[in-house]
Amino acid sequence: MLAPLEEPFMQRALAEAALLGIAGGALGCWVVLYGLSYAAESLSHSLLPGLVLAAIAGAPLLLGAVPAVVLAALAIALVGRIPGVEREVGIAVVVTALFGAGVLLALSPSSPPGIESLLFGDLLGPTDADLLAAAVLLGALALSLALLHARLLAVGFDRAGARGLGVSPAAVEAALLVLLAGTVVVAVQGFGNLLVVAVLVGPAASARNLTSRSAPMIAAAAAIAVLCAVAGLYASYYAGTAGGASVALAIVAVYLLSVPVGLARRSRPGVATGPGYDL
Repeated sequence: MLAPLEEPFMQRALAEAALLGIAGGALGCWVVLYGLSYAAESLSHSLLPGLVLAAIAGAPLLLGAVPAVVLAALAIALVGRIPGVEREVGIAVVVTALFGAGVLLALSPSSPPGIESLLFGDLLGPTDADLLAAAVLLGALALSLALLHARLLAVGFDRAGARGLGVSPAAVEAALLVLLAGTVVVAVQGFGNLLVVAVLVGPAASARNLTSRSAPMIAAAAAIAVLCAVAGLYASYYAGTAGGASVALAIVAVYLLSVPVGLARRSRPGVATGPGYDL
């Protein structure tokens, strides 16, 4: 059982997965409660052109991911202003266009070998810079979420009433989206363009099935993320499977196991349900 922990690459992979898992699990609770799961997936997919261009240029992926996120946000905002175009349709069009452009770039002759790691991540080979970025992300998220906690609760529980308390729902949601974009930019290096949404949504969705309070939900989501990281990396070590994909499958398995628990819990008398019940 301890053999994988003796391998330096597994130690680094576990550290990377744990840092990203705790960060993604904590932020993911607000992503799920605010109905931003689709936004998380959209942001991750829209990063692909920037990631590919950075890989072709031999530059750090962060340098390609940041402008790609900004471009995607601006494009979604502009499309949303077109009369007759619904917000979800606009997001789908922008994300599909950017993801398609990224695939075309990835298939070009100038693409370096191993470009597929941008899609599925390289959780088993984090660099010192990746670990530092994950640690900085976790610290920044912990501070930001602590400062925003009361405002997030107010807007999530009663959007109209929050204005009466002097809290701007638009500002709170904008701050949450900024945190989401930053998390996706960092986590995509470990989990890849296609799998990063798993660590942002899966642990939080599982925790939501287990508790009706925000603080226990955040703690449970972080714990589930770390547990799935360990289980997935152990499976990867012994089965020879991809690290990020193994962790993502472990997250999905835990969520499926939590669904009956959530259904049973909400069916009990006295357990509140509704949009704000789990705040």
